[in-house]
Amino acid sequence: MPALRSFVSHAAVGGASAIAALVATHLGTADRVLVLAPSAAQAQAAGQKTTDVITQPMSDLGREMRIRLTEREPGNGSPPHRHPGQHTFGYVLEGTYEVKVGDGPVRQLKAGEAFYEPPGALHAISRNPSSDKVLKYLIIQVVDPSKPTIVPE
Repeated sequence: MPALRSFVSHAAVGGASAIAALVATHLGTADRVLVLAPSAAQAQAAGQKTTDVITQPMSDLGREMRIRLTEREPGNGSPPHRHPGQHTFGYVLEGTYEVKVGDGPVRQLKAGEAFYEPPGALHAISRNPSSDKVLKYLIIQVVDPSKPTIVPE
């Protein structure tokens, strides 16, 4: 049974990346994503807006799928943090996203590029390095709801 649970969990993670590709390929812009699945915005940090697109319990896995649109004003970033129970996939829709996850290099991702953040990895850099352009990116997460969403460093 553990092997089957592991397989299903990995399939869910693969499904998350497939959803990101589908959204990016077939919907194209963030506005269309919001038209398909409007939702209320969460409590917002200054210079950042996050909109929930969908949250779907995956009761057979004890997990949850979350898809969010994040918009960051020029120069906006978040302090180093971890997501202990989340496989996080990101896909840049507009602008440039500067990101450093775990022991990986600092990367500057452009529209059409993606990143992956394994559970518990240090998300050391997460920011919009532009001085004049807004950054928009899609976040797809497979979440263990029994663990904290975010832990600051």
